[in-house]
Amino acid sequence: MQLNGAQILLECLKEQEANIIFGYPGGSVIPLYNALYDELEYFTHIRTAHEQAAVHAADGYARATGKVGVCIVTSGPGATNTITGIATAYMDSIPMVVFTGQVPSNLLGRDSFQEIDIMGITLSITKHSCIVKDEKNLADTIRKAFDIARNGRPGPVLIDIPKDVFTSETEYTKVKNEIVKQKSPFLIGIEKIQEVAKMIQCAKKPIIYAGGGIKTANASTILCKFAKIGDIPVVSTLMGLGSIPRNHKLSLGLVGMHGFRETNLAVTNSDLIIAIGARFSDRVIGKADGFAPKAKIIHIDIDETEIGKNKLVDLSLIGDINTILESLLIYMEAKDRKSWHDEIEGWKGMGGASLKNTTKAENKFTHSTVLRCLNEALEEDIIVATDVGQHQMWTAQQWNFMKPRTFITSGGLGTMGFGLGAAMGSQMGNLDKRVLLVTGDGSFRMSCNELQTISKYKLPIVIVIMNNQALGMVRQWQRMFSGGRYCETDIEDDVNYVKLAEAYGIEGYRVTSTDKLKNVLETVKTGRKPIIIDCVIDKDEGVYPIVPPGKSIQDLVLK
Repeated sequence: MQLNGAQILLECLKEQEANIIFGYPGGSVIPLYNALYDELEYFTHIRTAHEQAAVHAADGYARATGKVGVCIVTSGPGATNTITGIATAYMDSIPMVVFTGQVPSNLLGRDSFQEIDIMGITLSITKHSCIVKDEKNLADTIRKAFDIARNGRPGPVLIDIPKDVFTSETEYTKVKNEIVKQKSPFLIGIEKIQEVAKMIQCAKKPIIYAGGGIKTANASTILCKFAKIGDIPVVSTLMGLGSIPRNHKLSLGLVGMHGFRETNLAVTNSDLIIAIGARFSDRVIGKADGFAPKAKIIHIDIDETEIGKNKLVDLSLIGDINTILESLLIYMEAKDRKSWHDEIEGWKGMGGASLKNTTKAENKFTHSTVLRCLNEALEEDIIVATDVGQHQMWTAQQWNFMKPRTFITSGGLGTMGFGLGAAMGSQMGNLDKRVLLVTGDGSFRMSCNELQTISKYKLPIVIVIMNNQALGMVRQWQRMFSGGRYCETDIEDDVNYVKLAEAYGIEGYRVTSTDKLKNVLETVKTGRKPIIIDCVIDKDEGVYPIVPPGKSIQDLVLK
């Protein structure tokens, strides 16, 4: 059938079953929105207040559902406003397709109004970036983009489309697309699998180092089985949290710069590290030659380029995590490593994993009090999104994540302002669940204009602001490593967040005590509507443990 480019794009989205779109209209994409007008029975389009939030929302949707997120923006500033969101997704391997409008083909290269070479700008922060100058190539390009975004190591793809391509007609033939994530071919020899299995069987103090790749591969079930049969403790990166239930006896929680004492010491004293879907980030390993100095290292990953990039390893297995772990289990026997668990248990206490240990005093209203009340009041499968800063690390340390894809946070890029957009995307992908955003007053100010989006679409997101009137993490570093020279990190208490919420038609509460917070949470339990809870805490509260820059992860500062 003959369709124009805009109609072809929408038909291709139907092929991919991508019915949720985040975006913002503009001049060069008017033809696309004109076509969308006729398709609103199939598509749900969420118009954000800013293009960056649209990309973060597509990102959050992808993280929370495992599907490919979709975003549409116009040319020029619309396109450049996507850059931070695309880079955020790229650093965390999130599948996403971003469509940017472009000036008509005959105006390219002339510094035309709202012209920008977005393909060139994003080459280093996308898995693939291209411009379509011929409508005949549009359908195949879109299909290829979704395949690239979701398969192998996932990532964002950008397609730049000139305005005339949207309006030009060509023949379109519908393709029945199998929405299946392709497994990489298994090319690992049985001898190597047996060698790795033998290393694991012979190890006395093994550790599984679990990264975000486990969630990406939907490999949490096989991970838990693998850990249980080997009786192997599991430490998690920020992106890996939720891969194993936090209350599982083998789960040691967060590892690295803000990891627990027992977690970091377990890694340091291990004799074998089994890294699965992890990339040995500097925030995890600290000083590279001090990371697990006595251990042999096995690295299991989908991406060959990660092997040996940040840490030399003894053996690597490249491919689909599910397939590799299933193959290893064939050659593994059940083990009992009680003495190793007892040794780890002995390191608990100071800087340990319990919420109680991180609270200064039970009668004070602190970040720990807030998180404990939230964790107790809200359902187990709630999706928790965060921005970036102290509140992010407190949540990572103290929340009882029980399932994969329930912790939505910016890891590699560390993007302040990520949380509100990501929470919106997570909610759109899980309308039957509740979404909680834990944010800081600094991060929230970067994206609070998106309250209008939450209000417009009646998204029942619970927003909790850890309000310490400071850029808390930077201020903590200034206190610890810059002699307390607080420069531009104190935030005046000049925003009434309750009135701000009311301006957008959202309920808002300011709480300064545990009793007040519990009363507000009773309101949350009984209704499904957006709400803001402004929790006032002390600006001198810190994130502990912390590994100082340039130190090994066992060199923790505990308070």
